[in-house]
Amino acid sequence: MTTAEVRMPVEALEVTVTAPIVSFRNPLYAGVQVSLPCPPPSTVGGMLAAAAGGWDEVSPETRFAMAFHSRGAGIDLETYHPLDATGRKAEPTPREREFLADVTLTVWLTLHVELWERRLRRPVWPLRLGRSQDLVRVTSRRVMLRPGSGRQGPAVLPEGIAPLPTGILLRLPTSVALNRHHTRWDGYHFDASGRSDTMVESGWADEAGQAVAYLPSVHPTRMRPGPLQEG
Repeated sequence: MTTAEVRMPVEALEVTVTAPIVSFRNPLYAGVQVSLPCPPPSTVGGMLAAAAGGWDEVSPETRFAMAFHSRGAGIDLETYHPLDATGRKAEPTPREREFLADVTLTVWLTLHVELWERRLRRPVWPLRLGRSQDLVRVTSRRVMLRPGSGRQGPAVLPEGIAPLPTGILLRLPTSVALNRHHTRWDGYHFDASGRSDTMVESGWADEAGQAVAYLPSVHPTRMRPGPLQEG
């Protein structure tokens, strides 16, 4: 965006995603189901791509901001079907799985607002968040974002934002190659309480003063430059 555009409010599509149960497996842990406290940007990007009908239908210029909050958490048992050293299916194994309950994800989009409004009203593929069985409910509305700083709250913020946000610094997948051979990782700040009143230089804020900070592109064609990991 140009300097002139930054000085003026901008129209955005505010997308609200709700679900009773979600689980975001932390890929840095093998053999256990440790859940991340918020969805990785790559997961949210995948949901948007599902609404559009695939990554070929999503502009590489598309970026979004997001906030996330869960009202509970727990642990249950889930049956896994692991592969042995030869790649054959082994005996089903029950394991503990961490999950988040009664969650709300908010996504802001400012590029092709009308197009995304139509896509999310009638998605091409079912919309899920995290696991394939975790279907979500999606609503959207148009809002105005004002330039400037905003209150951190439940925002997921890119590393390097100032002043230093509260909460924890997470290493999350930003984008995944179409062949799944490469993953781009970046740092993100997140306060799971969602109550942080720290004012951060997010670039934008919504009508209630919530920080709206646009994240790096999650499109698979925009994976470089950035930290990459095989796998």
